[in-house]
Amino acid sequence: MVDPRLPASLADALVNSVPLPTWRHLSHRRLQAHPSPLTPSNILLAAALPPWLQEPIIPRLISIPATEDDRENIFTNAPHHAPNHCLINEYTPGQGIHPHEDGAAYYPVVATVSLGAPIVLDVYHKPSAGKSLDPQPAYRILQEPGSLLISMGEMYTKHLHGIAEVEVDENLHEGKGGVINWDMLGPEWKERFDKEGGRSRRETRVSLTFRDVLKVKSLGKGLGFLSTGKK
Repeated sequence: MVDPRLPASLADALVNSVPLPTWRHLSHRRLQAHPSPLTPSNILLAAALPPWLQEPIIPRLISIPATEDDRENIFTNAPHHAPNHCLINEYTPGQGIHPHEDGAAYYPVVATVSLGAPIVLDVYHKPSAGKSLDPQPAYRILQEPGSLLISMGEMYTKHLHGIAEVEVDENLHEGKGGVINWDMLGPEWKERFDKEGGRSRRETRVSLTFRDVLKVKSLGKGLGFLSTGKK
């Protein structure tokens, strides 16, 4: 998707060189929202993504077919036909995020570009009403630097995803208990994980998560909404 050789230091410099918006510090990570955070009612004030988040990623995203034999791309049926929002998350060793779903604020396609260092994404079956979440992931996906992960369809609507708060990812291998996308990894990563006994000590990883927010208001209408409290 992007240069897989992009090191963690360069990924960090890329996102830290942007003056606005500043990082928002959470208990387990920090993030930026472009072009702005959503309102409490999940509305995005109309504004373009900054150029450095558009090129070359957006043209590539809207060129990806929805299926192997489909002429429509993954955002063809989205209301704005392309991503209009990007969330940047930074994870340092030991940081993560609890299992969650992206929810109804977005068109059900998520495109995540990973930069810096590899990390494991845990995917869980969404529990039915009244049932508890199975703590054992249904799938584990290794997100290598420069890779793109697209979540859509049942992966979006029937699953939760999260990142464990660990300093070392383990069981990085093919087959049962390993990572489901082992065959898709670059040979250099397979060799590295094999040499390290299926383990990978975490370094800083940055993710760029592109989505299409369903509800968008122009700035004037947005300010009126914010000031009156009416939808």
